[in-house]
Amino acid sequence: MFSWLGTDDRRKRDPEVFQTVTDGLKTLYKAKLLPLEEHYKFHEFHSPALEDADFDNKPMILLVGQYSTGKTSFIRYLLEQDFPGMRIGPEPTTDSFIAVMHGDLEGLIPGNALVVDPKKPFRKLNAFGNAFLNRFVCAQLPNPVLESISVIDTPGILSGEKQRISRGYDFAAVLEWFAERVDRIILLFDAHKLDISDEFSEVIKALKNHEDKIRVVLNKADQIETQQLMRVYGALMWSLGKIVNTPEVIRVYIGSFWSHPLLISDNRKLFEAEEQDLFKDIQSLPRNAALRKLNDLIKRARLAKVHAHIISSLKKEMPTVFGKENKKKELINSLGEIYSRIEREHQISPGDFPNLKKMQEQLQAHDFMKFQPMKMKLMDNADDMLTNDIAQLMVLVRQEETQRPNQVVKGGAFEGTMNGPFGHGYGEGAGHQRKELISITPEVPHIPRLHHIPQEEQLCRTAASNSLAALRGKTITRAANTRGQE
Repeated sequence: MFSWLGTDDRRKRDPEVFQTVTDGLKTLYKAKLLPLEEHYKFHEFHSPALEDADFDNKPMILLVGQYSTGKTSFIRYLLEQDFPGMRIGPEPTTDSFIAVMHGDLEGLIPGNALVVDPKKPFRKLNAFGNAFLNRFVCAQLPNPVLESISVIDTPGILSGEKQRISRGYDFAAVLEWFAERVDRIILLFDAHKLDISDEFSEVIKALKNHEDKIRVVLNKADQIETQQLMRVYGALMWSLGKIVNTPEVIRVYIGSFWSHPLLISDNRKLFEAEEQDLFKDIQSLPRNAALRKLNDLIKRARLAKVHAHIISSLKKEMPTVFGKENKKKELINSLGEIYSRIEREHQISPGDFPNLKKMQEQLQAHDFMKFQPMKMKLMDNADDMLTNDIAQLMVLVRQEETQRPNQVVKGGAFEGTMNGPFGHGYGEGAGHQRKELISITPEVPHIPRLHHIPQEEQLCRTAASNSLAALRGKTITRAANTRGQE
């Protein structure tokens, strides 16, 4: 009769059984995390709600860099094929976000039509308005590489206040939205343009919570000598060290990622090894896609829990009748102290808290009286998901990895990379001039002209010099003719 009283306890002891990791993530998010987010207005502060397409989509790669660093050429190099909407040039050419995805027919889908498609993971981008949607397209084409991954090409990052204002949308916020959902973020740098503009610096700081996804590529490295390359690499690491505040060293891949021959082939072996490492890292994305989605959901759940503590604390401090506005200003100014108190009371790591200044700016536009107090049932559901259900999904992730050990990116520039460097496309890019040229031409010794020797001996020396010169020009002179001339 009262068996329903023990339902929650039995559910904690016996977690739900899921068939696949993707289905499990969908179920857990909708049942245990989404109610917590909606109750404390998480979507208005941090990130929109996740949909089924966010869990079902293929691994995505986000390319970020200043203009003319080779982002579009990098995509073309991977696909070994042109894609719709592609423009390559030394000037700022790409002015839109282009999602390069697989499709049976080649064509372009405009942004406004793209955000209403439930099968695409871009529906929540409509919050950025028409100014952004007019600069967002999806390029579809049949390509074997795109059967496993999708690539997001971004506009070149500019320098100067006028260019930043003229975009009409929050460029850093859009990149942060993509960074939360992609599997890999590749920052491209030109070996001749290492200066990091203010907008680029702002973008890198917006990717602060996704350092595990970031890879750095120093492109166009074949255009400089070895000594200059060493100095350029050092300057790049010095510039990144001032922006990326991590004690670990970021992995930087050096090469020239396009299909043209190397201009300076002195570092060819280095470029081959670096490209091989980068390709193997990209090829592992499909196999690790489920683990990445699981990791992102855990980070989202931890942030949602901290957000719930912040909102409930602000609600608790608000007066019931008088002085609401003054108390609101006081709470916003003392938000750092509230962070410290929540950290001590609930044993929460400081790295789980949102950015203080950004949170203070967002709180200005909200009515604190509409915030909700602490609801322990929602927090318990989120804790149960992190402690019990996620552990079960981790076991399922390993099982899926063992069942599909050969799930890698195939086709395009990836063809043959597992069997040795650059098995496909030999003679292009970094593989150009792969064989060492062995000179078989002997050196011609310098024969001084001696005026004091007899004329016959001078004739013999002249004939010997002519014979060696003929050998250098790959012309063989018969010895008999030489003796006849003498």
